[in-house]
Amino acid sequence: MSEARVLRRGVPAATRPPQPREAADRRPGRHLLWPLLGLTLLLGLVTLLALGQGAVAIAPLQVLAILGDGLGLSLPWSYEANQQAVLMGIRAPRMVLGMLVGAALAVSGAAMQGLFRNPLADPALIGVSSGAVLGAVLVIVLGDVLLQGVLEDSVMVALPLAAFAGGLGATLLVYRLASGNSGTDVATLLLAGIAINAVAGAATGLLTYLADDAQLRTLTFWSMGSLGGATWDQVALVAVACLIAILAIPAFAPALNAVLLGEAEAGHIGFPLERIKTVLILLVALAVGGAVAFAGLIGFVGLVVPHLLRLWFGPDHRLLLPACALLGAALLLLADLLARTLVAPAELPIGIITALLGGPFFLWLLLRYRNRSGL
Repeated sequence: MSEARVLRRGVPAATRPPQPREAADRRPGRHLLWPLLGLTLLLGLVTLLALGQGAVAIAPLQVLAILGDGLGLSLPWSYEANQQAVLMGIRAPRMVLGMLVGAALAVSGAAMQGLFRNPLADPALIGVSSGAVLGAVLVIVLGDVLLQGVLEDSVMVALPLAAFAGGLGATLLVYRLASGNSGTDVATLLLAGIAINAVAGAATGLLTYLADDAQLRTLTFWSMGSLGGATWDQVALVAVACLIAILAIPAFAPALNAVLLGEAEAGHIGFPLERIKTVLILLVALAVGGAVAFAGLIGFVGLVVPHLLRLWFGPDHRLLLPACALLGAALLLLADLLARTLVAPAELPIGIITALLGGPFFLWLLLRYRNRSGL
């Protein structure tokens, strides 16, 4: 092609500098995908370990044989009937529940930190956790009165439903308070979240004051988080809530990358920020509300996992979000394994394990930033 024809047609696409929206949508380099494969392998290894460890020991090859039998594959390793019953009836639903909850919390945390441009942002800031706690406490303390004749002896069914409804309701209220004619202001959203958290905390405290000893024990154990008692029915309900968010949030990665430059800049590039904020907040509320409803409060996963991966991958959400799903699932499976084996035959609340892992990491992160900034 002659130079004259090039000038007539304008600058070819291959020689034009990348446009901002094109840069945000550009696919990540293949070499950065290898860590994702490594995280997938890590999740597979932790899954085999979690399925095999417990009161009934099951070797990794036996785990594969039992899983293969469930899929119609005949593998050469033998196993006993009680091992199959324990794995498929107790450990497998618990494992799947842990993977869903861990992935949902980590992906939601990364999305909130990107949307608010704040490394300390957490789904709890928009009220979803405190709303879920209030819904659960309401059922635990006043369930006998409120559900009399309606769902008698069904408190264990009503509790997750109330927790989910409380989390979603609190989030919608926060979002409504922060929305105006000019759109949704992130600073107002955070302040509204703080106010709703305070109100929900006060109501929870009042109900806790009114609770009797048995209700206090139930409330305490629920609030510390647990995957115990997981059933396939629960897994199906959590999967509906969490999988939608886990699969949908990564689609907003280019927009979250653009928000890192600033809301005004992201808007100039062409992203419809108001619609993106609304959808992201609803997805996070759906995922965290479903996770808290069936697993209780499990802290630090939504904070620690995105930070850890951001140190490794950088802030590119196209890699950060799927990596958070993989590492969040692996981390929660590992925490659950420790919770049910450290003091066997008893079981520790999983929230204690995640706090023990996440607290020191945050202290290290704080000291690292302080030393780097010379404070």
